[in-house]
Amino acid sequence: MRKLGVFLFAALFVSACQPSKSENESQGDTTTTTASTEASPNQLTDREKADGWKLLFNGQNMDGWRTYQNKENDSWEVTDGALHCKPEGEAEQRADILTVDQYGDFELAFDWKIAPTDNSGVIYRATEEFEQPYLSGPEYQVIDDKGYPDKLSPTQTSGSNYDMHAAPDNKPINPPGEWNTARIIAKGNHVEHWLNGTKVVEYEINSADWKKLKDGSKWKDAKGYGASSKGHIDLQDHGGEVWYRNIRVKTL
Repeated sequence: MRKLGVFLFAALFVSACQPSKSENESQGDTTTTTASTEASPNQLTDREKADGWKLLFNGQNMDGWRTYQNKENDSWEVTDGALHCKPEGEAEQRADILTVDQYGDFELAFDWKIAPTDNSGVIYRATEEFEQPYLSGPEYQVIDDKGYPDKLSPTQTSGSNYDMHAAPDNKPINPPGEWNTARIIAKGNHVEHWLNGTKVVEYEINSADWKKLKDGSKWKDAKGYGASSKGHIDLQDHGGEVWYRNIRVKTL
């Protein structure tokens, strides 16, 4: 009888310590509510809205975008909430796409992922007075660093200011097929490139160093390169497959 009494007391004690069904449900509801406060892809959080961010891509269509110089195009589409540039062989009329609006001093944030062996880039302050947007605007390079078939110089790797300023070898980068997060900050002549939370490039347009690098680069004869203080944000169609999402901008 003594053993049975001890057993019953222990059972009653354990039962009293267990949360009720309603308490468990309440805890579950709290977790759901907390998760729902985080923005889904291609949406702004309340904090971002308050800070002045503007969404450039709604995840559903290409409103706010058009092709460079209004060229005919069938290489860009919206799929799975991303702007997708089709791979080689799946499009006949290729062209960059750019924002309808232009930006001078800004902070741009976006997610990108590249297909193995492929190449793209984000060109900023681009104008349409030349045959190609990269003849006016600097380019945040997006590429498969290790799998691209041609040999790459340090200034041609992801996160670099293409053919001008090299991102470091130890930069944090995810492999092809996985998303990366990038930022470009441009204020006056000062520009920064960020990759997955790390600043990888910083430069001053028209500085002595910038002019020296330009004279030794592909842009030495491009008189309009880096000359505009305002322009479009351009997504490059380099003939390969790439995805962009969560594209948002804040005017500085």
